[in-house]
Amino acid sequence: MIGGPRGRGRFPELDSGSATSSELLQRHLPEARVVKAFNNIYFRHLPALARPTGAADRSALPIAGNDADAKTNVAAFLDRIGYDTVDAGTLADSWRFQPETPAYGVIYSADPANWEQELPAGADRLRTALAAAG
Repeated sequence: MIGGPRGRGRFPELDSGSATSSELLQRHLPEARVVKAFNNIYFRHLPALARPTGAADRSALPIAGNDADAKTNVAAFLDRIGYDTVDAGTLADSWRFQPETPAYGVIYSADPANWEQELPAGADRLRTALAAAG
């Protein structure tokens, strides 16, 4: 992540909310096909929550991007490593799973005070959290 309280420096577009960190990354890498993924889950939960396709307790991860083919590729990758995908929209929409939103971090934690205790979060629960962001 660039900018923000844990980032490296201040960016007026982030401070004002006129752009997301992913949009700024896309601007800096105009030839790249940026897809935001993995930013809302604690890294130790990735292996712990991975489940086979069709598992009742399979978790979902949000993705956002401006390139449909790139999002399809990322969704296929997430499926291979054990996750369903919820398309959260464009890079402009990616704020819905930034820090301090309902879809960030604690959605996969059984105890917000102890991030080690993972909790599966399926696609419906993730969609609800994304919608609650605003």
